[in-house]
Amino acid sequence: MELKLSISEELSPISLEKIAAFIGSIQKENGEIPWSAGGKTDPWDHVESAMGLSIGSFYAEAKKAYEWLAETQLPDGSWWSEIQDGKIINSCKESNFSSYVAVGVFHHYLITRDIKFLKQMWPTISEGIQYAINLQAPDGEIYWARNKQGAIDRMALLTGSSSVYMSIKCALAIADILGKKRLRWRKAMDALGAAIRNRPDLFNMIKSRYSMDWYYPVLCGAISGEEAKKRIAHSWEKFVVPEWGVRCVSDRPWVTMAETAEFILTLVAIGDISRAKAIFSWLNDKRFSDGSFWMGVTFPDGVIWPEEKTGWTAAAAILAWDALNEITPAGKIFNHKFWASLNK
Repeated sequence: MELKLSISEELSPISLEKIAAFIGSIQKENGEIPWSAGGKTDPWDHVESAMGLSIGSFYAEAKKAYEWLAETQLPDGSWWSEIQDGKIINSCKESNFSSYVAVGVFHHYLITRDIKFLKQMWPTISEGIQYAINLQAPDGEIYWARNKQGAIDRMALLTGSSSVYMSIKCALAIADILGKKRLRWRKAMDALGAAIRNRPDLFNMIKSRYSMDWYYPVLCGAISGEEAKKRIAHSWEKFVVPEWGVRCVSDRPWVTMAETAEFILTLVAIGDISRAKAIFSWLNDKRFSDGSFWMGVTFPDGVIWPEEKTGWTAAAAILAWDALNEITPAGKIFNHKFWASLNK
């Protein structure tokens, strides 16, 4: 599908510093980054927000965010799914939440080249990855969580497993830098990748209505090359709404800025730059004056919903901008060619 830029061939620049400052305004003294001021915190979106801080050169704040994760990691390598003001509000311990710290720390390292910090965070990364791998099923998929008592919920989610795949990939890159061998992790990643590519039946909670199940297997790199392009083409019209963005759910008249930004990252990852730019031009005006982006908007009536201003939405948007423009060395973290070059 051909797309034309709705603004111009050259996208209007955005202020990374202003958007990162908005994320920083949400961060607590202890380094924790809740969804929004006074809101809940989950480990995955905390990491996403920290990545936004790194892109905006808020290095000390990003480092503090990762140190907060190290300080609050549970003995089994996981974190509670959701907390608010220090209280547990969701006592699940999810596999993709435990492992995503590896993506954030590798992203921070690509920008800062701070090897000392990489070494400092290695125990946290290692334990989080191992928690996720311990939830791997015999056929390669990753079970999504344990409950507070440690019992496994044997439901496998395609998006969650794709996130774990990306996390293991980053953890292995960190291990290589630090001179550590993790052959079992590589074997687990290979089995997970094969499951994502070839065994949709293994992911026993069907969420094909959700756009993330469409693009995440490509964003993480488990599906690449021509198969990635075919997958994107197959559901393009189901999820992409011209001039608005990417639907969260296929049968709802609602696009979200985070899904739109992540889909831009996916297109850049497979080299589809012109369409990525076009979609960013739809995203760029959907934000507030303080630098935060809308969470979502209904169409065609244009109602902003919900009105919550979240740090992780802002972070997703500047991750997409960085990927398009390679402003930082971490702009390539999802790029398939970048990973191919690392694996040579």
